[in-house]
Amino acid sequence: MIKGISVTLWQTTQTGTDAFNRPVLAETPVQVDDVLVTPVTDEEIAETLNLTGRRAVYQMAIPKGDAHDWENRRVSFFGRDFRVIGIPTEGIEENIPLRWNKKVKVETYG
Repeated sequence: MIKGISVTLWQTTQTGTDAFNRPVLAETPVQVDDVLVTPVTDEEIAETLNLTGRRAVYQMAIPKGDAHDWENRRVSFFGRDFRVIGIPTEGIEENIPLRWNKKVKVETYG
């Protein structure tokens, strides 16, 4: 049976504005369970680097029903921080046989 791991997704919320009227943001950790994590292939690394200028290291499969915002967010797993590259790709839940329907690629962060 396939089983995912728990990852920490860092959600940002606006806590106010600074002296120049720009938003001040704070990050809040949220645990997301049953996330599949796999290394990307050499071809995927090259493709992502050519398209975005960013070097993907892992791909994550997000469980069905997850409503969190994953776009360009920081995530933590394996004792390290990563940054989501772009927006998630998502399939139709009813047409996908397993428990995951979104995919994101992440790069090393920090």
